[in-house]
Amino acid sequence: MRLCVIGAGYVGLVTAACFAEMGNRVVCVERDPFRVARLSHGEVPIYEPGLEAMLKVHLASGQLSFSQHLEEGVRQAEIVFIAVGTPSGEDGSADLSYVLAVADQLGVTLKQACVVVNKSTVPVGTAERVAQLINARLAGRGLGCRVKVASNPEFLKEGSAVEDFMRPDRVVLGCDDAETAELLRRLYAPFLRNHERVLSMGVRAAEFSKYAANAFLATKISFINEMAGLCACLEVDIEEVRRGIGSDKRIGTHFIYAGCGYGGSCFPKDVRALIRSAEQEGFEPAILRAVEARNTLQKTVLFQSLHEHFAGYLQGRVVALWGLAFKPGTDDLREAPSLVLLEALLAAGARVQACDPVATAGVAACYPQALASGQLCLSESPYTAAEGADALVLVTEWKQFRQPDFLRVRGLMRMPVLFDGRNIYDSRELSALGFLYRGIGRPVAGHCKASAA
Repeated sequence: MRLCVIGAGYVGLVTAACFAEMGNRVVCVERDPFRVARLSHGEVPIYEPGLEAMLKVHLASGQLSFSQHLEEGVRQAEIVFIAVGTPSGEDGSADLSYVLAVADQLGVTLKQACVVVNKSTVPVGTAERVAQLINARLAGRGLGCRVKVASNPEFLKEGSAVEDFMRPDRVVLGCDDAETAELLRRLYAPFLRNHERVLSMGVRAAEFSKYAANAFLATKISFINEMAGLCACLEVDIEEVRRGIGSDKRIGTHFIYAGCGYGGSCFPKDVRALIRSAEQEGFEPAILRAVEARNTLQKTVLFQSLHEHFAGYLQGRVVALWGLAFKPGTDDLREAPSLVLLEALLAAGARVQACDPVATAGVAACYPQALASGQLCLSESPYTAAEGADALVLVTEWKQFRQPDFLRVRGLMRMPVLFDGRNIYDSRELSALGFLYRGIGRPVAGHCKASAA
């Protein structure tokens, strides 16, 4: 099929590359000329495993191309995907200005009937607004054709988005007519040869499903983090509790790991958008408000633990941070818990030595003054970051940090104190190695002595 994907961000790039992988001819339209130039040369501006290799193959084959011009993208397109951002507005609602601007442009550009698909995460009723806007424009131009608008929300996890797209656990198709549903089923058929995972529903239900899914996962995270806080008060180990409740099939083991809060481009803004949607309908979203409040508080837990450990005196202390991206497998810093901690440490006068496999460039761009003054040092080596540190904080559980040489780390640190923001380490092992271990909702283990180094 001939497809147009509008937006060369995270969702748009993965969508375009994966559809090209299945033999479709895809034009990805992006208004940023510098981004188009980079992409046309095979340079991917985001970190997503497997994406760059796939993009280069299909650029070379001609199955995939990039353009600044919408006219070029939609000229022969049978299906047009809208994959532009829907950031949080000042009141927490989803900002639909980019989606509606694209709809307006489609109305003045399209010359043929086609199916327009909202891939962006949008509130209930957006597809109707998009259809009205496009078709009103087409009618105003005297064209007899009309477009049909469907919803096809993405369920991609950053760090495994290509795999998620190529082998989806479900494909949600929100269509209000059988013809559109069948067209989209044929498009997705190659991804579903070994298992049928298409869920057909109305457009409004599909739009809501994306928000509901993210809100539920965010709720699970906030719930276990709240239980971790209570465990700390009661001297109970949250890891034992997690195993105890995770074995219940009704609960499961996914998304019940206590930590320092969730971040990224989806959960925070989608929870806020759902809260705002409820408010607009006169419905009180008590659980969602609690989820957001719990997560906001959770992002301060690591700093509060450091503040407590050093009796409120962090001026001049050297703190090593392992992990900056909001999760492993991505360079995305949006709403990252690491930034809340980093800013609090800098404000308290601490010196921060941070390490991340791919996200240091983004942090450098955010904190140029701290970097220039030497209060912030960035490294790709966890051992370099640990040199002379009074405390080490694990923030993002990259694989590179899971089994480091802790004897070497202890020798490099001035004081072997470890704050485990993701509860990935064995507190008994670290205590035996001479560390003072503090996790999230776990008993403090061990003690430390200043290193001779």
